[in-house]
Amino acid sequence: MKRALLPLIIFLVVVGFLFVGLNLDPREVPSPLVGKPAPAFSLPRLDNADKIISNKDMLGKVWLFNVWASWCGACRDEHHVLVALSKSGVVPIYGLDYKDTRLDALQWLAEGGNPYVATAVDENGRVGIDYGVYGVPETYVIDKAGVIAYKQIGPVTEAVLRDKILPLVKRLQIQ
Repeated sequence: MKRALLPLIIFLVVVGFLFVGLNLDPREVPSPLVGKPAPAFSLPRLDNADKIISNKDMLGKVWLFNVWASWCGACRDEHHVLVALSKSGVVPIYGLDYKDTRLDALQWLAEGGNPYVATAVDENGRVGIDYGVYGVPETYVIDKAGVIAYKQIGPVTEAVLRDKILPLVKRLQIQ
């Protein structure tokens, strides 16, 4: 009798884990990089390939690092939110153009507006890999010491901006 119950118990435990897993939001996957220094990068700028941008350039300020691409539909969905945030001047936004062509990226920004102080070009995706990018868009809040404080997987919406990113940015700016 006990032998017959063991497979049933194992089955019920597996179904329980499956049920819990199906109810999780994939955008809430915790990043192992949160709380750790942002990976170093030094890349050419989108607007001028002769100039280099590095994460060291942003030390001493709280900033957003938005990973995007012109071919990304979800990036188009979030773009108006980033443009509005940029115009507010609350926090500087730096971009990482991920696995894109320079011409397509420049054209896309010319058409939709450029919310970025500067954009680094990650043509081969190496920096994206270092940051643990699952797919674009992804946005990181990075503190004054260069530590990742938050990672947003997927588009930044007005709700995410209002409820998560801006309160965190304000706390970090006064620290």
